[in-house]
Amino acid sequence: MHGALSTLLALSVILVASKLGGDLAQRLRQPVVLGELVAGVLLGNVAHAGVPALAAIGADPVVETLAQLGAVMLLFEVGLESTVAQMRQVGRVAALVAVVGVVVPMALGWAVGAWLLPGAGLPAHLFLGAALSATSVGITARVLKDLGEGQAPEARIILGAAVLDDVLGLVVLAAVSGIVAAADRGVAVEAGPIAVIILKAVAFLGGALWIGSRVMPRVYRLAARLRGDGILLGVSVAFAFGMAWAAGVAGLAPIVGAFAAGLVLEGAMFEPFAARGEPQELEELVRPIGQVLAPVFFVVMGFHVELAVLADPAVLGLAGALTLAAVLGKQACMLAVGPGLRRLAVGIGMVPRGEVGLIFAQMGLALHVGTRPVFDRATFSAVVVMVIATTLVTPPALAWALRRPVPGGGPQRAVT
Repeated sequence: MHGALSTLLALSVILVASKLGGDLAQRLRQPVVLGELVAGVLLGNVAHAGVPALAAIGADPVVETLAQLGAVMLLFEVGLESTVAQMRQVGRVAALVAVVGVVVPMALGWAVGAWLLPGAGLPAHLFLGAALSATSVGITARVLKDLGEGQAPEARIILGAAVLDDVLGLVVLAAVSGIVAAADRGVAVEAGPIAVIILKAVAFLGGALWIGSRVMPRVYRLAARLRGDGILLGVSVAFAFGMAWAAGVAGLAPIVGAFAAGLVLEGAMFEPFAARGEPQELEELVRPIGQVLAPVFFVVMGFHVELAVLADPAVLGLAGALTLAAVLGKQACMLAVGPGLRRLAVGIGMVPRGEVGLIFAQMGLALHVGTRPVFDRATFSAVVVMVIATTLVTPPALAWALRRPVPGGGPQRAVT
């Protein structure tokens, strides 16, 4: 009972802090997500200063689970706002952006490691590159929603590329982990695990499209016969959670499954619910859930930031170099975008590492070559600072880039 009461108090504090932070951000003409992240940073560092009631937030497994559900619901909403046809229109460009957004940052991260950490060894340098190759679609997706730019061509390129980037990032992680494991065993690198990851990713995405086009229309026709309220919402959220689970089982990030679920669901599937008088606008039904859970995700992400690490000059220097490499590496994505689009917005939209970068950092801390971890505590802290910096800088920078006029004399798009 005491644990449940602590969770209730933690959620109350998180939601109030997120709304206060969001209000302040809007007053400063910044995206709401920035205020939610900063609110989490402030809460976390007050907790580290010795406030027991707040310190419990970071250790509450229920809060962590709800935060992950917030990320899943956010990506489900983003997927609902797009269609397979729209993604096909930018499919080639998104693929090019994703490839460039993995290769260039990884090369720069390896170079930074070889320059500033020459004694750390090749595995550490490769893992630094892998951490920089990641992209967190959750941050950018929320910013695009807040700015009302979710249907812009640049937004579809960013979101499509970010999903592909996640798949490519897992391939990179598998490859680098294989190299580390081989170095630990003193044997040659095996290509088998990498091939398995690729096959799983292709099979999952293909299966999602098949289920969406062939199976879900029949599911909705049967579900429309059920009695009770909220059938459309319940079935749809169940599908999103199921796809997120399937993505996790396949070795992919659950948010990829949630995005795929939203992407394949289209309005025509919901027509059987019109006869029973139930609203067919699934996006409107899902939005209140996201408005509660998504802020939990962003506040919790900020909560784990320890500002004290900035007091170490060595950590700060490495973090600064990694952050610069992370930002510049993703700007190379602009080279894959054709004329008539706001290329800078695409490059900036690929910048945040968020929870994906943290997963890579944690892997570097957990893996060992002999008795030595790939990342020591100082390197791990520097990567975390890089993740935080790229996460915090993206909302205002992306808002600024989207306020710029469309190249070629097109009208300037309104950004609120």
